[in-house]
Amino acid sequence: MSTQSDLAETNRLEAFSDGVFAIAITLLVLELHSPELEEGQRLWPALLAEWPQFAAYLTSFAILGIMWVNHHSMFRQIQRADRGLMFLNLLLLLWTTLLPFPTSLFAEHLEDHSINANVAAAVYSANLTLAAIAFSLIWWHVLRHHLVEHEMTKSQMRRSLVRYSMGTVVYGACIGISFISAQATLLIVFLLALYYGFEQVRTRS
Repeated sequence: MSTQSDLAETNRLEAFSDGVFAIAITLLVLELHSPELEEGQRLWPALLAEWPQFAAYLTSFAILGIMWVNHHSMFRQIQRADRGLMFLNLLLLLWTTLLPFPTSLFAEHLEDHSINANVAAAVYSANLTLAAIAFSLIWWHVLRHHLVEHEMTKSQMRRSLVRYSMGTVVYGACIGISFISAQATLLIVFLLALYYGFEQVRTRS
């Protein structure tokens, strides 16, 4: 049975995380800039030429937004927070707040016909891989230390861990795919974000 103190601790941790997610999403939009027009140049073609910035922004916004939703869903299951959970949550927030940088890097070099596009895509994928690892570690820690409010069988635990770990595997694979096609990498990570839009753990009844 959760105590009022336990609930206060988890609520405080989630509120702090909500603020960090909000700041990270805000930093994303700050990287969007009005195109600089040359004399006589029309705005519409200039905006179309900025598609890498918009594509990278929308993908990262989707990723951060769905991460926030799943983070909230996860913490609905957690009945208390221990020090290990707090540090693992900070690890997740580390990669969350870093995401605007590789997003900007990716957008800037997405159309480069050089290795720069591949390196930028790999850095972006590496950031997402580390975030996915942190997310999986949080859920593994929660299950290992029985911090969830409901009982789960070993089979249910394994299935939920596999669902979380799928992101780690795919994001990790994207590091290699980045050196084949930067554009394909962006599409794959966007599709994976849509996958994680579906509930990954049971919620309270």
